[in-house]
Amino acid sequence: MADAHAFTFGIEEEYFLVDPRTRNVAARVPRHFLKACRKRLGDVVSPELLQSQVEIASPILRDCGHARETMLALRRGVGEVAQAIGLRLMAAGTHPLAAWSEQHNTDKPRYARLMDDFQILGRRNVFCGLHVHVAVPPGHDRVQLMNRAMRWLPLFLALSTSSPFWNRQRTGLLSYRQAGYDEWPRTGIPDAFVDEVDYMAFAARLERAGAIRDASYLWWAIRPALRYPTLELRIADCCTELDDALAIAALYRCLLRLLLRRPEVGTVWHGHTRRLIDENRWRAKRHGIEASFIDEDAGGARPATAWLDELLALVADDARALACESSLRRLRTIVACGTSAHAQLARYAELRDAGASRIEALRGVVDDLVQVTVPTVRAAAA
Repeated sequence: MADAHAFTFGIEEEYFLVDPRTRNVAARVPRHFLKACRKRLGDVVSPELLQSQVEIASPILRDCGHARETMLALRRGVGEVAQAIGLRLMAAGTHPLAAWSEQHNTDKPRYARLMDDFQILGRRNVFCGLHVHVAVPPGHDRVQLMNRAMRWLPLFLALSTSSPFWNRQRTGLLSYRQAGYDEWPRTGIPDAFVDEVDYMAFAARLERAGAIRDASYLWWAIRPALRYPTLELRIADCCTELDDALAIAALYRCLLRLLLRRPEVGTVWHGHTRRLIDENRWRAKRHGIEASFIDEDAGGARPATAWLDELLALVADDARALACESSLRRLRTIVACGTSAHAQLARYAELRDAGASRIEALRGVVDDLVQVTVPTVRAAAA
């Protein structure tokens, strides 16, 4: 039963490491950085494909308070280790000043294979995301649950947008990360598989053909995790504001509880459904929370904010049961004040209007991102 399940969860965040003098990414990072992080924080800290990035993966989280305490400690810990070697931590989907051609991959066999397989796509993968794992109760098929959750994926992207810049240019998108990630195979919105057996049969077919090593190479916007009994949300940009990430994680957790509690929700799937979800994903990439999403049932389009209102009403009981109501209130702040992408673009415009060059303005954006990434003690207590 959904009520008897704790809906434990985990959060993964990918960050950029920044040179505070140039404000650019640190293309080469000393090997002892990761060792120092792990000595202080344990194996929750991992390298990423490129040396300019680092990932933290939380332990199993019980509730929203535990999540905030844990993620705040991890951001601070990695940030302090980075500062000790002359670097800074920055949370965003892209880095405003990073040039993909200047990146160097991390020296690990898996990453070397990825670079060999994907060539320029690997070198261009200068993106950071937020992934949320939620444990699914035993006896429930994660893929069938995935199918029912998919219509909401563009909303999670819209709430997280933090990548309006790419290769030192304004992109005109609020999530260029999602657009750039589409270059990779096996990304975006997955098909509606029948169930977990069908999903794993597809993965096994790709393995036999030598296309993938295992199901972890299926990089879709949502997927059943290979190593854990979880359903993993992967569509979101890395949020600069920690509270934004926690609110998105709370909403996803409530959504899955809703779908288990009410098995009739999200069951309709037509021939156009996947393509309409992908069209809404494009709208979220381009316009973020200001997008209008196509409603398959109604036939027209409704503001993304109306989709959020609808989902919050649907999960009201779940939010109370999981004690997520305070975290979910942050979503109203995102709608009112904008995401990290809006803040970046506003700061860039402000500096340009004041006479800064394009590069100087981008440096100012980086300064703001670095400052917000690791909340101060005073802000954490607010």
